Amino acid sequence: MIEIAVKYLESVTGAKPWTGNADRICRGVVIDSRGVEEDSIFVAFPGERVDGNAFAPQAIQAGAACVVLTVEPSRELLRLADEHECAVFTCDDPTEFLLRLAQGYRARMRCTVVAVTGSIGKTTTKDVLCALLSTRYRVHATQGNYNSVIGMPLTILAAPRNTEVMVLEMGMDARGQIERLSRCAQPTYSIITKIGTSHIGLLGSRENIARAKAEVCCGMPPSSENFEGHHSALVLSGEDDFTPFIIEHFAKPAGIDVILCGLSGDDDVSATSIEVGEDGRPTFNMMVRNGSQFKTTLAIPGKQSVGNALYAAAVASELGIPQFTIDEVFQSLQITGRRQEVRRAACGARVIDDSYNASPESMAAGLDLLSTLPCSGTRIAVLGEMGELGEEGERFHELVGAYAAAKKPGLAIFVGGENAQAMARSARMMGLGEDAVAVVPSCDKLIARYRTVLSATDLVLVKGSRFVGLDRFVEEVC
Repeated sequence: MIEIAVKYLESVTGAKPWTGNADRICRGVVIDSRGVEEDSIFVAFPGERVDGNAFAPQAIQAGAACVVLTVEPSRELLRLADEHECAVFTCDDPTEFLLRLAQGYRARMRCTVVAVTGSIGKTTTKDVLCALLSTRYRVHATQGNYNSVIGMPLTILAAPRNTEVMVLEMGMDARGQIERLSRCAQPTYSIITKIGTSHIGLLGSRENIARAKAEVCCGMPPSSENFEGHHSALVLSGEDDFTPFIIEHFAKPAGIDVILCGLSGDDDVSATSIEVGEDGRPTFNMMVRNGSQFKTTLAIPGKQSVGNALYAAAVASELGIPQFTIDEVFQSLQITGRRQEVRRAACGARVIDDSYNASPESMAAGLDLLSTLPCSGTRIAVLGEMGELGEEGERFHELVGAYAAAKKPGLAIFVGGENAQAMARSARMMGLGEDAVAVVPSCDKLIARYRTVLSATDLVLVKGSRFVGLDRFVEEVC
């Protein structure tokens, strides 16, 4: 984790000092006073319900070496800080304080940084990449949902000083956020997994989403420069319709080379002859940029997982991971839970737990997997509503309902309010029988009605946005 003397904080972050021992060493950064340990930096965030500034006294008494406020400190607080030899700073924007502090720490570490962004597949891609790189390097990576303008700098600041590669997810819900993250992290390699419809309600169009994701180029050095022993590259999908747009408007102007990954032999990294086995695991022929080819199998289910694996393999290959290691890691992968994780229900049914989140594209991928895996009983799709789709919400839910009908599950259960009704209405219109369609208003109702009706031979997909809470249904039946 970061270690920095109080006297350097002003020059690195621009924060205003009020008091403190200039030579005291700060170790680690927290934004929750309950997480303060000896010598921590506590950064207070004001909020509508909870004002972090009010918890500065607790942070000081818990042993913080520095507290960073957004309000002028009282005399009483300054006296308390002096008693505990705790520095006090103020700043206008605590998020910017974190980003600047993280940028300074990242620059001193001189490690290789890989950024992963995109509408879907970020976490799976990150997990595969970490598994590959960990065979050779000391890797530090994003945990949980720490991929925001607050979470990502905290991830950097928590990195051990001997980290060789950092793999950082970059999320956003507005234009400009990924630019801030990229300028902070200064990635050598960046991956944009897919330009989908997540956040379309906030950004208005897929082109705006593409522009927002492509901001990852802003902090990357040109590929002509030798940056800490490597030459930068942007990894993109060879199939995505916005790839040419990103190349022309972002990668080329920034002088950044592009690596294309996809299902065509013309791509720089490709997968061909994909076959999905009875266990759902895809086997395929893979080719990397150096021209080597080999046959491999992914331990994670579904054809849609292949693309994420290709992105990871592209960067791993650039960082010297050999093909036999890529093959070995692919066959033993374990990814973050609730992302197409096949679990066994108490009754014996197989449950595809994909309840972490949902978008129209990932809904389609989940339904593809449901229809692909072998099943001697009933295929059941439990689909919750999707968030952040804005004015397009009803239309996208109708499209998901239509796609569900095309996959012909034995039972489709739609969970939620008006948008769940929209999915059900579309599924019926596209030919799914009335007895194969059900709508329940909440996860509680779903649990009450369906937790005991599954059979040992059934195959169940559980997929929806987090606010629907379908993970609780999975826990009830498994």
